[in-house]
Amino acid sequence: MKPEKHLTRSAPSTVQVTSISTALLTVPTPGRGFTDLTAEATTFIKDVHARDGALTLFIRHTSASLTIQENADPSVLADLTTALSRLAPENAGWTHDTEGPDDMPAHVKTMLTGTSLQIPVLNGNLVLGTWQAIYLIEHRMRPHRREVVLQFIGSNQ
Repeated sequence: MKPEKHLTRSAPSTVQVTSISTALLTVPTPGRGFTDLTAEATTFIKDVHARDGALTLFIRHTSASLTIQENADPSVLADLTTALSRLAPENAGWTHDTEGPDDMPAHVKTMLTGTSLQIPVLNGNLVLGTWQAIYLIEHRMRPHRREVVLQFIGSNQ
């Protein structure tokens, strides 16, 4: 198959892994909704003197998740919350309701959205798009304390 003529790719760059840095971020959530973690992730990258590599974020929960989404218009987050509620409504007749009617829908929403992210780091900066931000999504109604592992693997030289 011939490559498409309109596609372009920069020259590959290679670095030797010289650093693995890890931190645990504790995030109090106000209840259902999105919490922006971009500033915390950026600060972590600066604190570990990251140069080139990858930042992994992993949430240690099954009823909250992580995503990268638009940060320019707050109505996007409101609409995403509505969409997730439609995909996994509380009144769907779930069998598992040990912690209340939002328990099983929260697990489904986490399965749909994911528990980890990986973001490239180049020249000491997260390589996010212009309107992208990193969010923790709380799927439960009441506030929680969530733990997110931050890990940079790459070069710090």
